[in-house]
Amino acid sequence: MTPKERAAKSAAAMWANDQASKWFGMEFVEVDEGRAVLALTVAAHHCNGHGICHGGVTHALADSAFAFACNSRNVATVGQHTMMSYLAPGRLGDRLTAVATETVVAGRSGVYDVRITNQDDGIVAEFRGMSRAIGGQNFDE
Repeated sequence: MTPKERAAKSAAAMWANDQASKWFGMEFVEVDEGRAVLALTVAAHHCNGHGICHGGVTHALADSAFAFACNSRNVATVGQHTMMSYLAPGRLGDRLTAVATETVVAGRSGVYDVRITNQDDGIVAEFRGMSRAIGGQNFDE
């Protein structure tokens, strides 16, 4: 199995059980080893009292992309620590895309960066996630 095939199979197994990402309205776009892309169109129920995308929704999108990237080797992995910098608001109707890329994996720990952009390639947020492998697999191989 190629690394890309393994990443796709791991993502499919995770997506099948990922009710939270689906509930938010996220769409799975692509995956490869150490990389994942998810998208979300900002709807009225994603907006806060200022009429912009709630920071928790933006964070959830980044966190989900992070999860698929760090599980791409079919090693069950969870988030250990995250941080987020909000750079511009997501607005009603915006198409937000989160691209997660692996920076480093050392033993059971990893570091991943996620950039969230809008449909005009404007940067909405930057996220960094630290992962921890917990053992087990997302699918049997």
